[in-house]
Amino acid sequence: MNNNSPTLSPALVRAALTTVKYPGFTRDIVSFGLVKEVTVSPEGAVVVNLVVESKNADVPRYIYESVMGTIKELPGVTKLDVNIEHHAPQPTKKGPAAGDDPADWKSSIPGVKHVIAVASGKGGVGKSTVSANLAVALARLGYRTGLLDLDIYGPSMALMFGTKERPGCSEKEQFLPVEVAGGVKLLSMGLLVDEASPVAVRGPLATRYVQQFLRDVDWGGLDFLILDLPPGTGDIQLTIVQTVELAGAVIVTTPQEVALIDARKAVGLFQRVNTPILGLIENMSYFVCPSDGLVYHIFGENGGEREAQKLGVPLLGKIPLDIDTRTGGDQGRPIALSDPGQSRVAAAFEGIASTLASVLGE
Repeated sequence: MNNNSPTLSPALVRAALTTVKYPGFTRDIVSFGLVKEVTVSPEGAVVVNLVVESKNADVPRYIYESVMGTIKELPGVTKLDVNIEHHAPQPTKKGPAAGDDPADWKSSIPGVKHVIAVASGKGGVGKSTVSANLAVALARLGYRTGLLDLDIYGPSMALMFGTKERPGCSEKEQFLPVEVAGGVKLLSMGLLVDEASPVAVRGPLATRYVQQFLRDVDWGGLDFLILDLPPGTGDIQLTIVQTVELAGAVIVTTPQEVALIDARKAVGLFQRVNTPILGLIENMSYFVCPSDGLVYHIFGENGGEREAQKLGVPLLGKIPLDIDTRTGGDQGRPIALSDPGQSRVAAAFEGIASTLASVLGE
């Protein structure tokens, strides 16, 4: 052992383990609390005990190999044992069994039957616009619907629904969501902070906010809860898939290749943790000129359709690029509130909502 090398110790081993990332995410296994115990004997025998909860058997295998490869390179290690206690998440019922009271059919969020994550691999594809209008479309179809804005750093739902009302607090000290247009129940960080105030927190604190939003909200009974995720495939997404039994994920993309590349990453993330992909939505699919009715494929044509076929997932719908959609979002009136007979965008969202409800047995 080189005299200039640091002395082998549990602290040194833990420091090395911070370089081992949870597969598919930016955070390491130490910050996620997977490392339960590290021991080092005077002779250099290292024992690392971890606990991993995942439905995917490849996750603990990847972590094991990464830990072995990292720690065995430390100076002074004569023997290495890596023990992983692997648990699958506790399953929840997907539907009522014979004899069950339908009121007891719930997801892992109390009072909610179906939780749908709306995600995108990158920003700027209209994911929040899709989330807001999908929630409204489901509510207009008669379903009790909630919308949870989990974009902690860039919450936009308060603006999109034109409200500044603060959430209430129940007797059990839980958030009471705000009821907005269409009867949707909404909770967003944008309702808890001033509009001009940045949410300047590091990743672990943002994750704790998300966990509180998932755990400490009285939704009062919902058929659907839409989770508007931040763009990308980072810490908040991992918190969701580890904390909530999702009915599935909806991936939003635009037709151009630069967006489709990131959409593939989002699909891969949910597939890695065995979360069903309910389908892709191609947003900003085309533009219909108001004056002459000509159709322009500004961001490319049929990119989402080809990608859905390649990935083997449904294409739920194509949402046109539309001025009324933009103005409705800016003015707090989602376009899905419009008459589907008068708005092709509202009709598209109604069709997507109907498809999702049917797929999930409603």
